[in-house]
Amino acid sequence: MAIIHRTTMSPGKLELLAAWMPSKPWYRGGDAPQPAKAGGFRLDDPEGEVGIEFMVVTDTSGGSPVTYQVPMTYRGAPLASAADGLIGTSEHGVLGTRWIYDGAHDPVLVGQLLALLAGAAEAQDQNESSVPDRGVEVRGEGPAAPASPAGDGAEAAAEAGDVTDTADATVIAVGAAGREGPGRVLTLTRVLRPGAAAGEGLLAQVLAPWTDAQGTAPRGTFATLRDA
Repeated sequence: MAIIHRTTMSPGKLELLAAWMPSKPWYRGGDAPQPAKAGGFRLDDPEGEVGIEFMVVTDTSGGSPVTYQVPMTYRGAPLASAADGLIGTSEHGVLGTRWIYDGAHDPVLVGQLLALLAGAAEAQDQNESSVPDRGVEVRGEGPAAPASPAGDGAEAAAEAGDVTDTADATVIAVGAAGREGPGRVLTLTRVLRPGAAAGEGLLAQVLAPWTDAQGTAPRGTFATLRDA
């Protein structure tokens, strides 16, 4: 289980995100982002080496508040294959220098998200160690089982750089068990909205709550897995 340390990070996560988010096509705010933490959850790395967090932030720098999901990984050394996804580095009060990546580019996060969608991993509380997050729901939608939880398909997709940012999501091609080549599509929602996903090819989705600018707690889709 991941250990949540009560310590400092310099620069902090929100500071790093404020500098990084405007470079992404899904960002809709002003020139000076003002992200505030609005929720999220974590997943455990089975090897215990990589921190995995699905952070939700609300930015109020534009004409109206927009809530984003930013999946992040925290590593003790740089990951060359994920260089395009580097958000920045930070000094952790206990662990030292941490390399922080956009998790869509990190095979560990992709693999564990597939495991969550397959029912082989459990969402963890964002702020407490060894506490499951019961507010995160995995909903199976299709007749076929999701892709292999943490197999070569997830790692190959990330290493090949087959990650595409759109106006409101990040799309990742992943290998499906028993097939050759990318056979399924993993989508990470970036601009969060209330409600569940639907449509052709949907196999599974992750739904979770966050706190919006009005202080209410909508639920929406954080990730989907579909047949390509």
